Amino acid sequence: MINKKIGVLLLLMVLFSMGAQAQLTTSVKLNEVLVVNEDNFVDDYGKHHPWFELYNNSAGTVDLRGCFLTNDKSDPRKYMIPKGDVLTKVPPRQHILFWADNAPTKGTFHVNFTFDPNKDNYLALYDSDGTTLIDEITIPAGQRADVSYGLDIDGIGKWAILDKVTPSTNNVTLDSNEKIENFQKNDSLGIGMTITAMAVVFIGLMILFLVFKQIGNAAIRTSKRNAQRAAGEGIAVSANAGQESGEIFAAIATALYEMSDDNHDIEHTVLTIRKVQRSYSPWSSKLYSLRQTPNKK
Repeated sequence: MINKKIGVLLLLMVLFSMGAQAQLTTSVKLNEVLVVNEDNFVDDYGKHHPWFELYNNSAGTVDLRGCFLTNDKSDPRKYMIPKGDVLTKVPPRQHILFWADNAPTKGTFHVNFTFDPNKDNYLALYDSDGTTLIDEITIPAGQRADVSYGLDIDGIGKWAILDKVTPSTNNVTLDSNEKIENFQKNDSLGIGMTITAMAVVFIGLMILFLVFKQIGNAAIRTSKRNAQRAAGEGIAVSANAGQESGEIFAAIATALYEMSDDNHDIEHTVLTIRKVQRSYSPWSSKLYSLRQTPNKK
């Protein structure tokens, strides 16, 4: 009974994985085609051949092994993508490139058909069952050399002549910096940038001034409380306590420096009170060393 339940569970897992794989496969789209390749991308043999690109429009990795590619509507199983090649796994939002050179013996990504630049060319991708159509496109005749035909936005856009040929990469690429272009258009002399930078600096300095001002006031209040505590509750403390002028501190410092030779240690900033210690012992007293006057009786 337990073995039967385990078998059913495994069967359900296999069916679920197959369904998930099929669902991911249907998200692959034909993305870009180059019919006439005279001076463009070369294959791994250094040859110029027509090519086409697929795009994984899903958030999961798709393995295209066992799927079919064809240029003939009557023959949907014309070229089967070989199994066992790890490169047939397409990561999320990534591309895979095939060469339409009619030379399948050159490798997995060389199909057994090519394109005719003088007529419309049909291209389709079928699922591994050979009957489920995933995506198809008809490339119009009269394609120019080294100019590709593809989606203006990868996987979701409309088919059009592309301004830039982009094999194995995004069809829309940015060749400019929008921020720099905005500055060149709106502030070509840099005056606005200069004013903004100076304003930021001065605002920062003002904030620092206010912060240190509050810290100083807090220190003065703390000093007054400590002075009041030291003087006692019944004794009034001057309102200017903790706010003495710089001249007073200069005079105190000068006096301490002048007296440093006798009353200060080597630091010259610490007042030292030296206590003279004299040890007393009756054994060393001169009183006991004197002879007593004889008694004349």
